[in-house]
This record gives sequence, structure tokens and C-alpha cells, in this order.
Amino acid sequence: MNKTKFQKAGRLIRLCMQSHKLQFILPIVFTAAGSVLGALNPIIIGLAITELSNNVKAIAADTPGAQINYQYVLRIAIILLISAAVRQGITYLGSFLLAGGVQDSFKDLRTRISQKMNRLPVSYFDKNRQGTVLNTVTNDVDAVANAVQQSLLPMVYAITSIIGTFIMVLFISVPLGLLSMIMIPLAFLLSRYVMKRSQKHFSSMQNSLAELNGYIQERYTGFSVVKLYNAEEDTVEQFKDINQRLNQAGFKGSFISSLLSPLIEFLINFTYVVMVLLTGYAVLFSGMTLGNMQAFVQYIWLIYEPMGQITQLSPAVQSAAASMERIINFLEEPEEDQEEAKAERIDVDRHQGQVEFVNIQFAYQKSKPLIKDFSLMAKPGQKIAIVGATGAGKTTIINLLMRFYEVNAGDIRIDGESIYDMRRSASRSLFGMVLQDAWLYHATIAENIRFGNLNATDEEVIQAAKDANVHHFIKTMPGGYDMMINEEASNVSLGQKQLLTIARALLANPRILILDEATSSVDTRLEMLIQVAMKRAMEGRTSFVIAHRLSTIKDADLILVMNQGDIVEQGTHHELLALNGTYEKLYNSQFSKQ
Repeated sequence: MNKTKFQKAGRLIRLCMQSHKLQFILPIVFTAAGSVLGALNPIIIGLAITELSNNVKAIAADTPGAQINYQYVLRIAIILLISAAVRQGITYLGSFLLAGGVQDSFKDLRTRISQKMNRLPVSYFDKNRQGTVLNTVTNDVDAVANAVQQSLLPMVYAITSIIGTFIMVLFISVPLGLLSMIMIPLAFLLSRYVMKRSQKHFSSMQNSLAELNGYIQERYTGFSVVKLYNAEEDTVEQFKDINQRLNQAGFKGSFISSLLSPLIEFLINFTYVVMVLLTGYAVLFSGMTLGNMQAFVQYIWLIYEPMGQITQLSPAVQSAAASMERIINFLEEPEEDQEEAKAERIDVDRHQGQVEFVNIQFAYQKSKPLIKDFSLMAKPGQKIAIVGATGAGKTTIINLLMRFYEVNAGDIRIDGESIYDMRRSASRSLFGMVLQDAWLYHATIAENIRFGNLNATDEEVIQAAKDANVHHFIKTMPGGYDMMINEEASNVSLGQKQLLTIARALLANPRILILDEATSSVDTRLEMLIQVAMKRAMEGRTSFVIAHRLSTIKDADLILVMNQGDIVEQGTHHELLALNGTYEKLYNSQFSKQ
């Protein structure tokens, strides 16, 4: 794992811990203390063994009064028992505190990610697949949370055990201790080499997992289309391709990482054999006690446990590191300006709905300008229709008006005030939108309508539904206004969805209404109902209508004909027909048969 990934992982850990430091610090302290107590056990046992060996030698030599010192051995046993009880107690307490700390901190992280999503510009979601974003919010956060929960304390225990063991072997014999510790830097270099080779595969695995989730989400959303075009086999083959890449990356990462454990075990076993021979020689010829020999050899063997833990946890940690990088990258995405200095709210009642575009320039990509010089004045209460071929810039104008994207040059004013002098939330409170793709969420019909004004009463919701010509449909539904819309909103028809979104817009009581042709996919009867509802919604409001069916905008006060981001014609329906230009061709192309 390179330095940048370490830095991002460290930043995310600090981010998670900052509000729950005590719940992380205390378990680490308790685990370190337990590790220290564990490191003392071999030398304490060695004291008992040394005492027993001396007693046995004295008895064998018929030394007067020689006997087994049971009291000394009993005291050692009691010390070991107390040490074990303390270790278990603080280990349990540490695990308990850490479990709460991890859950609380990652709850905060999910909240932070959710808040981040609300601060991101629309352009981010236009460029990134929904499944990738969902993977970051769910799988990546879970991977990091599980890794911290399962790996933090074992890692702390392993590191402190190695340090404690190193100190104790030096206490017993400095030369032999230094010689035995040669394996630690060797193991570190070996681990670094293996982890470097495996990390790229773990990163690839997480990316493939995100791609797989995105693919599943897309195909599940468009399941009926897959069925319609008999694309099941192709869908399965593409799934297999992504799944195969995920499988290969996971196998390579896990296999390379798993090589670390047997290599470390071989290194420790080799060191163990060498140390047994050297300490045995020291007992025979250098005056080392039998208890110290036992302790020294046990310390060498005890090193295997923490190093084994490190190697076993390596795959989970590396996978979590890849997830950490993705989370931090998401949190570092550029946000919309928060505009704290601007007024949080505006007085909606004092606005009449005059909209002015002044010399607008805009490009999604700097090298490909779309709108070069767009100007328009929409008077309060006017109905402005925007027509043109696909890609002409109709939706872009609405995106700029709603500040989903920022203009490169020029200004947009509402009642003489620049929208860039208002907060986005404040300027958007003046608008209502009815889109071609009606969006309803998993809640009751009443709650879906109330989305336009969360403080609306039940009576206001019902009145909005009546104004939108959807009240009758709702009353025929099982449960009426309390009927639950399912997750795909498939238990209501497309026309009913459109009428519900019109009711939602009416409930918001906006000064300016934006209508992205809502009747292009419904039958004639519903189209008439929607048209009546839309006319009612537009009464007394400035409205912008993106039109595909030109028959629906004959009564518009002003029709803008756009081409490649510019207004090529403008006027009323009859004025534009008289020009015999672009609009006349578009109109005749739709009604030539009639």
C-alpha cells in the first residue's frame, strides 16, 4: 500500500475517531496492558521452574533441609491466576467499549456520507453510476467497519506483544535477544513485499465489486426491458465477465496474501530451533538458568502468535484499505458552494416570477461550448415554451435556471435579483417541477404529494390532488391516500404518477413552474386530464414548458426554438408558422399526416 493510501486510511480513521476518542483509546490501552501482562507470564513461570530445578538439585545432592518450595510455587500460581483474571477482564471491557465506539463512529460516517451526497452537484451523479455510489455508502463502509471491529485490537495486541517480547528476551540475554530479533525486520520486509504485490489486486477487487453492484442495480431497474428484448443471455454473459474479473482479483489478492502466513511460520520455526540450541548451550556452559532458558524459548514461540495474527488479518485490512481510499475519494469530491453568507430564506410572497437570462454562456466541457450567448426575458405569469431537436439545449436551460449547473458567464435574475445572490435552497423554493420521468418514493400517496410541502395539512394535500385531477384515481385505490407506493412505483400507472407529481407541484405553490413534457407517454384520455391539470397549475405562474408535442404549446405566450444552445426563432405559435422556418418544419413533421 503506497504512501497516499496510508494517508487516506489514516485520515478516515481519524475522521471516525474524532467524536468517540475515549471509546477507541481505552480499548487500545486495555489491550496493550493485557499484552504486557501476557509478556510477563513466561518469565514468571521461569522463576517457578528455576526454583523447582534448584530444589530438585538440592534434594539430589542430599543437602540438609532440602525440599520442594511449595509456598513459592503457590505464590507464582496465584500471581499467574490474578494476571489471567485481569487480562480477561480488561480484554472483555476493551472489546465492549470498542464495539460501541465502532458502531457509533460509523453511524456518524454514514451520516457524513449522506450529508455529503446532498452537498454534491448534480453533475457528479450525471458522471457516476448509481451502483458505484451505493457501493461506497454500503459495502465500503461495512468493509471498513468490520475490519476495525475485528482487526484493531488484535493488531494492537500483536504489536505490543512483539515489543514486550523483545524487551523480555533482552532482559534475559542481550546477545541472544538481539540475535533472535533478527527475524522481526526480516518478517517486516517479507510482509511489505507480499502486501505490495497483493494490494493492487484487492483494490481491483473492490472496484470490480462496485462495478458489479452498479450493473445489478441497472439491470434490476430495467428488468422489464431486458425481458422485452430477450437480452437475458447477454445480461448473464456481461455479469459473468464482471464476476470473473472480481473472482480473479479476489483470488490473486487472497492467494498472494495467504503466502505470508506459511513464510512467517517457517521463519519463526527456523529461529525457534536455532534459539533452542543456543540457549541449551548457554545453560550448559554460560550459567543461564533453566527457567530463563524455558522463558526465552517460550518467548520465541510466542512471537509466532502475534505475527500470525498480523498475517491472518492482512487480507481484511488490505481490502478495507481499498474501501477507505474509495470513501475518502468520495468525501473529497468538490461540493456545491455552501453560501453561508447569503440569506437562508427569502420572502416568496414578494416575488412575482419575472425571469431574465442575461448573455448566458455555458459548456459541459470547456472545449465544447454549448450555449454561447443566450438572453431571454420571461414576464410574470407568461407561459414560455422551449422546443428543438434532441441536444439543442432545452434541458440545459432548465438545469442552469435551477442551478444544477453553474453558468460560465452571464447572469440569471428573478424579479431583478440575481439567483447567485441567493442560496440555492432559497432560489429553488420559488420553483416547482414536473418532469417527464415522474419520481415517487416508497411511502403513502399522501406522503408523496406532501413532499412538495412537508408542512401541508391533510386538507391541503387533498385539495392539491383535486386540482391535479388525481383525487378520483386515489379514492379508487385500495387504502386511498394511505396506499403505499412500492419501491419501483409499479403499482400506479404512468399517467397517475404524472398527476401525483403535478399535485405535488401545486402543493408547493411555486412562483415559477417548470414542465418537462409530461404527456408524451400516456393515452389520450389521461393526456387530456394532465393537460387540464397542467393549465390549472400554470394559472398565475410563470411557466417554462419543454415541449415535444407541439400541439400542447399552441397557447404559449412565447415559444423559443433552440438549436445547438442558441435561440434561432421566437414568437407565438402563429407567428412562427408564418416564418416558414425551423418551427414550421418541426410542426409539419408532426402533423403532416393530419
